[in-house]
Amino acid sequence: MDTDKPVLDATCGSRMIWFDHDNELALFVDRREVDNQLIWTSKDGKQSRYLTIKPDVIADFTDLPFEDETFWHVVFDPPHLTQAGDTSWLAAKYGKLDKNTWRQTLHDGFAECWRVLKTHGTLIFKWNEMNITTKEVIDAIGHEPMYGCVSGKYNKTHWMAYYKH
Repeated sequence: MDTDKPVLDATCGSRMIWFDHDNELALFVDRREVDNQLIWTSKDGKQSRYLTIKPDVIADFTDLPFEDETFWHVVFDPPHLTQAGDTSWLAAKYGKLDKNTWRQTLHDGFAECWRVLKTHGTLIFKWNEMNITTKEVIDAIGHEPMYGCVSGKYNKTHWMAYYKH
């Protein structure tokens, strides 16, 4: 699949990290499509959470349908959870990794993002340590980031930058 867009979001979900959810430079990929699905209602019924996921391309991040070295910039924000109920709103919103195969899944996903990244391109990898530490993830994918930062209320979200040379 050819694309003229320079940026790939390989795991876009509901595009929460984007300031402009329809950024014209980006191609948004996710393995699911959801249209305004109710994922949570408060016990008193006064509050609800809905989910919309509308990727440009439906594909799994471990098997992207793009040629090698297609994108200058790749965003990789895969599911972070291994311990969430299958029907929980957290699993619905963020996705869930299998607790037995997460290492291989993240390794394969990073390898695919790296494959479609052009030489001299950048990859931004976002990870939240709710269930798995950043060190374990870096060990699983087999690549050290150039730099990054920690954010979030409890300093559990890590933003890591990679440069393909």
